Amino acid sequence: MINYSTLVKKWAEQLTIYEQFEAQALIEWLLEHHLGLRRVDMMRFLEEKDLPQALWDDFNRLKTGEPIQQILGKAPFYGREFQVSRDTLIPRNETEELVHLIIKENPQSCLKVLDIGTGTGCIPITLFLEMNEAEVYGLDVSASALAIAQKNAEVLKAKVRWIQLDILEEELPIRDLDILVSNPPYIPEKGKAKMHSNVLDFEPALALFVPDEDPLLFYRRIADLGKKALKPKGKLYFEIHEDFGNEVSDLLLQKGYREVKVIQDLNGKDRMVFGQF
Repeated sequence: MINYSTLVKKWAEQLTIYEQFEAQALIEWLLEHHLGLRRVDMMRFLEEKDLPQALWDDFNRLKTGEPIQQILGKAPFYGREFQVSRDTLIPRNETEELVHLIIKENPQSCLKVLDIGTGTGCIPITLFLEMNEAEVYGLDVSASALAIAQKNAEVLKAKVRWIQLDILEEELPIRDLDILVSNPPYIPEKGKAKMHSNVLDFEPALALFVPDEDPLLFYRRIADLGKKALKPKGKLYFEIHEDFGNEVSDLLLQKGYREVKVIQDLNGKDRMVFGQF
């Protein structure tokens, strides 16, 4: 029989693709999900052979590199839980910062907002729930991703209008936007070599990668679409690759956007770009 703390450390040592502190956090998350146990239960004693089979099954999946969010089918975002699948990116802390920035900078009521590349719907759903009577749309090329987004909206009681559309081939069916936001694919193909298998093998490449020869592909297209869809003084918010802050900023300036700025995340990395049309 071992106590909770010892079990966490023992199992975390088997998650070799993660740093130790991250591995321990994942095991704690798994134990809380299956057993209702948290860090406060450090001295509680457990018999490994009595642990439920479902917990062992999920632990073995975790050891393969499968993200815990996909194992459990949910991920936290801005204080809420969102359903996830292999058809959607897992919501990340940096995107929470993007959403928080939009909420903080736009306290007005009845703004019209579109999120391009919506995935789980975490951005438009959160904006609908946190902003003042906003009219919110979420767009994605993937029907499977939109199905997940729609389920999340139903569970969280968010009135978001969903659009399936390929922005590289089609024009936006919406005009007079106050805010256009996007966390588009932005990782060059060559970046795969530096990525963990838990991302490469389990998250959709469609939502991650862009050609090495044109890493700003989606930013350029969305900036062009924004010029037609945004109201005068409408706002464009991007999440970006940390290496491309200056390039995206210059792109927006070339396209005629004003008040352009690069914004760093809490880790001091270039993470967001803002422009006003």
